[in-house]
Amino acid sequence: MNDTPGWASPGSAPSDGQEPDGSGTAQPTERPSAPGGTNQPEPPSKWSKEQPPAGQWSAPSPQGPGRTSPPPPPGTGRAAGAGRPPGPGGPAGQGGGYGAWGGPGRGPGGPAGWGGNWGGPPPAAKPGVIPLRPLGVGEILDGAVSTMRTYWRTVLGISLTVAVVTEVAVVLLRGFFLDDNAGADALNDPSATVGELSHALGAAMLSSGVVLLITLLGTIVATALLTSVTSRAVLGKPVTATEAWRDARPQLLKLFGLTFLLPLLAGAIIGVGVLPGVIIAFAGASGAGAALAVLGGLGAAVVALWLMIRFSLASPALMLEKQGVLKSMSRSAKLVRGSWWRIFGIQLLATIIANIVAAIVVVPFSILAAALSGNGISGFLNSGNGSLGWTFLVISGIGSVIGSMLTFPITAGVTVLLYIDQRIRREALDLDLARAAGVQDYESHAPGTTAGS
Repeated sequence: MNDTPGWASPGSAPSDGQEPDGSGTAQPTERPSAPGGTNQPEPPSKWSKEQPPAGQWSAPSPQGPGRTSPPPPPGTGRAAGAGRPPGPGGPAGQGGGYGAWGGPGRGPGGPAGWGGNWGGPPPAAKPGVIPLRPLGVGEILDGAVSTMRTYWRTVLGISLTVAVVTEVAVVLLRGFFLDDNAGADALNDPSATVGELSHALGAAMLSSGVVLLITLLGTIVATALLTSVTSRAVLGKPVTATEAWRDARPQLLKLFGLTFLLPLLAGAIIGVGVLPGVIIAFAGASGAGAALAVLGGLGAAVVALWLMIRFSLASPALMLEKQGVLKSMSRSAKLVRGSWWRIFGIQLLATIIANIVAAIVVVPFSILAAALSGNGISGFLNSGNGSLGWTFLVISGIGSVIGSMLTFPITAGVTVLLYIDQRIRREALDLDLARAAGVQDYESHAPGTTAGS
């Protein structure tokens, strides 16, 4: 038992007509003498001469027939959590809410009131992949994996379809139109002119940019569909790929805009940070300009990272609340406020896990593709400018498909569950989720939470 306000044990307060001594044991007060100085004999007391110390009372035995339990002490009981209505026993802090005297919250199988067993709070309702309460890091990661495991047909079907379409487009573009080794000779040639180097860098950036753009489009579609699947999985309700597409399609254009706006915003911030150093370098002070550009770029990168985490929950806010781009960014900033480091750590951990899983799959396929290609592994690693044939592109593309099929659900699921967790902590979203899932009497049994904890 915690002797804290709102949750005091029944023996911690002195009984009527008694005063606690130095050890905390209640002692009977001395009765006044009768007139004439003679002490009248005390009436027989119902109390035992030796009382247990305060705070160590055991629960009384169940009452017999026809006997009623004494009323609960005033002011005891744990108040309902932030954002929750009081329980059936009365207002918050007076028998209402979960864990209050005479209300729900006694041990398993024990009756309500004084005759019940002294047990801990009941476990939170879990209609789906997560319990309806503030989540820990492990529960968020487990929820993402449980969604993939429980609804594997829908989750892996969506991820596989998006990954196959994306990778086929990338392979075709790299095989027919893009030259991954364009300008490699110029970049490796110390005597290359500035024009040749500029042309080589432009070709390499174009090739990488097109591949990145196609991959980003596929990621947006997968995120939109998996957000719908994960939100239903929290309620324990399955959803098909067709239903997920029907639910996500109206918000896809807004999600495209949001996904492109955030990198542009980060790039603009970094550009502003680097710009003074570049100007000084062009003015003639190349050393000082380069140093200033590096320092400005690092500072701007920190600011950009801070903003990206602050807006990291905008995607599920946009999809699940049907918000616009700017409104979803505002919602994300509100939910992240005060929890930036926690959300950053969870997102970083999920990214590391996803990249490790992808590397475990992609690296062996890349080695196999290099071994089966014309130049072999040594030629591919050493030359750096060998032609990427169709064998290499196809085999490495298969590895990328499998890796994306496994990483899409992890990254999308963690982001959605982080959003739900923050709303449970700040807005008591678990009440709405319990009603949507059909959990009976959840409000009277819901554990108390502190807003913003």
